[in-house]
Amino acid sequence: MRRNTLIIVTFAAMLAIIAAARPAAAQQKSILVFAAASMKNALDDVNDAYSKQSGVNVVASYAASSALMKQIEQSAPADVFLSADVDWMDYGAKRNLIKPDTRFDLLGNRLVLIAPKDSKTGDVAIIPRFNLAALAGDGRIAVGDVRAVPAGLYAKAALEKLDVWAAVEPKLAMAENVRAALVLVARGEAPFGIVYETDAKVDASVKIVGIFPEDTHPPIVYPVALTANAKPDAVAYLAFLRTPAAKAVFERYGFSVLVKSTS
Repeated sequence: MRRNTLIIVTFAAMLAIIAAARPAAAQQKSILVFAAASMKNALDDVNDAYSKQSGVNVVASYAASSALMKQIEQSAPADVFLSADVDWMDYGAKRNLIKPDTRFDLLGNRLVLIAPKDSKTGDVAIIPRFNLAALAGDGRIAVGDVRAVPAGLYAKAALEKLDVWAAVEPKLAMAENVRAALVLVARGEAPFGIVYETDAKVDASVKIVGIFPEDTHPPIVYPVALTANAKPDAVAYLAFLRTPAAKAVFERYGFSVLVKSTS
């Protein structure tokens, strides 16, 4: 009798353990998204919405697109790559680090000149040979690293097209990503910075004093794709980025949505 009772108790305990393990296993279902630093605020909201809808936990890692792609090249287990320019996505495609058939252009942005909120600088006319170096005085102009970071590459292209690069280059304070450049201006450590419009809109400590004409730099495009070793769960996430729900979030943060929405 005692033996039968022990067997029943043991079996019941095993069923309880299995039942408890099932929700835990479901909670462990997750995907890892590598995204450009300028995406953080908007993508955090999109990811929260997707997780609530799907039950899949989205873990996001934000940095310069260049740094993220280099990590993917070194076998970082990312499932999705969202770049702030096409060049780093092309880099991944040439090395078979992404699934090219999943790639599409998701978002667009604008390049702006910012200053601290309490700066006495008013609107700056960004025209050929405008005297940005003189405006900065003894201060620095914060930008993403012009050698690799997309925001820095766009900034360099614009400054060259406007014929002010030679005068401005010695005054640049190059940061590891665009959000780091934003922080330098927000803290008053640099009187000016060149960032994306969406970055300026999420930080009340800065103000936009000028907008770079679109014809001064390559189009600012954010392509997205699954990585070569993406988990199957990432397919539905990529589809969610095309939905009206995701589109509404991106537009609220100031991005232009380039992809046609799906239901």
